[in-house]
This record gives sequence, C-alpha cells and structure tokens, in this order.
Amino acid sequence: MRRILMLLAMAVFAAPGGAAAEEVTLEYRGLTLNANLESVDGSDGMLVLVHGTLAHKDMEIITALQALLAERGLSSLAITLGLGLNDRRGMYDCAAPHRHAMTDALDEIDAWLGWLAGRGVSAVTLAGHSNGGRQVAWFAAERGHRLIEKVVLIAPGLSSADARAAGYRGRYDTELAPLLAAAEAQVAAGAGDAMMAGAVDFLFCPDTNVSAATFVSYYGDDPRLDTPYHLPAIAVPVLVVVGSDDQVVRGLPEAMAPFAASGAIDYVEIEDAGHFFLDFFAEDLADAVAAFAGS
Repeated sequence: MRRILMLLAMAVFAAPGGAAAEEVTLEYRGLTLNANLESVDGSDGMLVLVHGTLAHKDMEIITALQALLAERGLSSLAITLGLGLNDRRGMYDCAAPHRHAMTDALDEIDAWLGWLAGRGVSAVTLAGHSNGGRQVAWFAAERGHRLIEKVVLIAPGLSSADARAAGYRGRYDTELAPLLAAAEAQVAAGAGDAMMAGAVDFLFCPDTNVSAATFVSYYGDDPRLDTPYHLPAIAVPVLVVVGSDDQVVRGLPEAMAPFAASGAIDYVEIEDAGHFFLDFFAEDLADAVAAFAGS
C-alpha cells in the first residue's frame, strides 16, 4: 500500500503500474482548497471521495481506499472540505471558531466536479464516508451534476431529530433543545453569523465558539440531515456499504433494508467491519467500491 503526499509541491510521483499521486489545490471563494489526486493510466472515469465530520483527505480510511482503488485500476480524487478555513489540513482545530454549514460541502463538491470537468474528466463516481456520505447523498438528490454516473455511500450518517438530541445528551450530558432554540432565535433575528453566547459543545468540539447559523445547520429540525431521506431522489445507481460492527452510525442495516429489498440501492454489508473499515476490511471495502464503480 502506498501513501504518497506531495504537499504544496504539485509534482507528480510516477508509481509502478502507471499510478501517480499528486496534491492539487483549488481557489474557491477566497480560500484555497486541497485534495489528493491518484491518477491511474488507462483508468476509465474518476471517483471523488468526501471525508466525514471535521475530518480530512489524509485520514486512514481515505488514503487506504485511494491506494487500494489504484491497485484495482481506478483513479480517485480525495478532497478536504474547507469548513471555512484556508488550506485546511488535519482534523478541524476545535480552538478555531466554527463558521461553516452542512451545505457548504455541496458547493465545494460542485466546485471540484467543475475542476475535474476542466481537466477532461467525463464520468465520476461520487463517494462519501460517514457525514461525507450524507452530504454526497444530499448533493446527488438535490443538485446532481452531469459528470456523476454513480454514487457510493460508505457508512453514511443517520440523523433523526430524536437521534440528534440523544446523541448530544450522551456525548455532553446536556440537553440540545434549549441551545437549538436559542440558536434558531438568533438566526430569526438576523444575527445568525454572530457567535452563540459563551462556549458551546458542538459536534466533536467541547466548549468551542460556534455561530448560531452553524449550530442550526448541523442540529436543526431538517429531514435532509438523514441519509435515507435522499435515496428516493437520487437518479443514478447507488451503492451503500456498511460494516456489521459499526459502533458510530448504529442501525444502518435496518435503515437500508427497505431500500435494498426494493432494489432502490445496491447494498454490501461487510461482516465484522467497524465504521472506519480498518486493516484488512479496507480490502473488502475497495473490492465492493471497485466492483460497483467499474460495472
């Protein structure tokens, strides 16, 4: 397995077998976005990979999947979502104020697809892991793009209003409802861009600074925050891959069962795999994604 990151170099490393790894950047709304491009000679099409909550392109599941897909003859582009920060790298720094939204990812996916189109790419399989899977489903259902031929959702997020409240309570021993009500009132008053009062627990960041609009974007009562909501509206073939031992997004097999039974999605459950498909489970994940993308 190769993990080659050419940071800020824009130089290409030619690997045996006709694969090449390259870091690329995109100027977007005053920010520099970065991504890893894994090119394979003779590859037909391109996979675009979107990471999970507050994560990045260099996390293990993404780098492993890119390398394994290259071994299977598939090119890929793994993007790092900016989350409002310039040239963001690594996990989101919880000390930084949060001024981003769930739907920012949709705009950035669209920008990267435009970048690929400008490089002559004509077909894309759009894939996302965890919260990235939820955002990919949202993009494919509401916006779509002429390049997208298939969609892959890897352990995609589930998020009913009750589940968000329970998850917040379980992580922070705090009720979500009063904080959400305060944030919604601030947004309604036209002050959504202002920080909420005091330090707030948000996503994986305890006692952080977060704008009211950002808080509502991730915790508001919006059915679009739940992956299954989008599945009926996606017009291209969809593969959902889950691990049977996923302890992060619980209940995925049950949530996906009706869609799999009706033939609305292709469904692969990898026995004993966890949320991040570590070690040899990455091979199983790559096999499933490559078989679907190449079919």
